[in-house]
Amino acid sequence: MRQLKVVILLSCTGSASGQELAGNLGVGLGTVTGIVDRLVGHGLVTRHEDPHDRRVRRVQLTDAGRALVEEINDAGLRNYRRIMERLDLDSLRSLADITAKIAAIAAELPFPRHNTTAAH
Repeated sequence: MRQLKVVILLSCTGSASGQELAGNLGVGLGTVTGIVDRLVGHGLVTRHEDPHDRRVRRVQLTDAGRALVEEINDAGLRNYRRIMERLDLDSLRSLADITAKIAAIAAELPFPRHNTTAAH
């Protein structure tokens, strides 16, 4: 599951350092190293030197990693469409109204920031 989280994070960010991944996952750097090693072994990510700081190694998706994310998104969309096709028009309208209300409330709420400096 953590490997999948790393793949999804990288699909959103483009690349990340080990520290950034550790902070987002809430795990230590040693754990991230093992996760990334396995993803490299599967050909889903690569490591490269950060152009701004040679001490930092950045992780990014390979073409195979991007294809996996696309496949996951496509499968989710297909299933979502299958569900939506079974709803009647009144149910779809209600769903749209509720979704709009949730989005409006979410837009008003401050979201807590993750503390990436805390020891795990």
